Amino acid sequence: MQLYNKLSAEERRLLIAEAGTERLTLSFYQYHQVENPQVFRDYLFLHWNEMDVLGRTYVAYEGINAQLSVPAPRFDDFKNFLNGISFLKAVRLNIAVEQDNESFLKLTVKFRDKIVADGLDDSTFDVTQKGIHLNALKFNTLLKDSDTICVDMRNHYESEIGHFKGALIPDVDTFRESLPLIEENLSEYKEDKKLLMYCTGGIRCEKASAYFKHKGFKNVFQLEGGIIEYARQVNENGLENKFIGKNFVFDERRRERISDDVIAQCHQCGTPCDSHVNCPNEACHLLFIQCDSCKEKRKGCCSYDCQKIVSLPIEEQRKRRKGEHNSNKIFKKGRSEILKYKH
Repeated sequence: MQLYNKLSAEERRLLIAEAGTERLTLSFYQYHQVENPQVFRDYLFLHWNEMDVLGRTYVAYEGINAQLSVPAPRFDDFKNFLNGISFLKAVRLNIAVEQDNESFLKLTVKFRDKIVADGLDDSTFDVTQKGIHLNALKFNTLLKDSDTICVDMRNHYESEIGHFKGALIPDVDTFRESLPLIEENLSEYKEDKKLLMYCTGGIRCEKASAYFKHKGFKNVFQLEGGIIEYARQVNENGLENKFIGKNFVFDERRRERISDDVIAQCHQCGTPCDSHVNCPNEACHLLFIQCDSCKEKRKGCCSYDCQKIVSLPIEEQRKRRKGEHNSNKIFKKGRSEILKYKH
């Protein structure tokens, strides 16, 4: 019984190419009381592995958060499988704006304390008292209201390449860091302003809206389905697009283009650019924005030191990073003194 991924990324990439089958990148989440997350986790892995589903999923007592790649011919089977789970029946699936067969190269389903790391004690407030959900049209309307404060609930490296016009953009590394900061900075507007929130797919706003209502905000709204669903509705219904730039996504694509605007710059030379890369040095993996010219010059690396390391034989690289950990960079994406043009 296989309950864990056994193939390397390269092995999976070859299998995807050999299969010659189009794949769909999608995401979904659902808050629901899961009695035994570990059993549920194993159940999902067994069935999704059989369907050749790839991606990253977190299961917790509070629900599920999934970002997946599904073979297009098995999409109906996948939907039927979800519909067979009571609390996932007819769950909204956020289909990616831009598709890529290699968006995910392995299947991981993990049990976590929470499906999103928010740092909140859920016993102190009613997490079901969420804000009012808005579709793209209503979101656009409220965005134009002078009594509205629009807040980006994402992290700095996400909003740097794309965001809604006029949105308040907290300069934070993590979601849990943004909650008390926003509450403090907007405390004087709790009674008379409309708090309008958005994130990538909606999951962060689900918890944040309940938190802010608990903190005394009277008028709390959230973009249903996040930026992904907003882009779909804008394209299908011919609506005005209020989002500028790219939407950062947490898979191998790293971004989806929503508008032609390039609002960021290469962190190494300052040229207009909005393409994130990970430093190829296995002991670094810093996420940063790099233009094609710097990518060629630096071999995709964030610094000349990393460039020297990746030029070494693999065994020598492994020897040098033995005992070293790069976990300190996980929540410091795009923040490094070596990045001259990172604001």
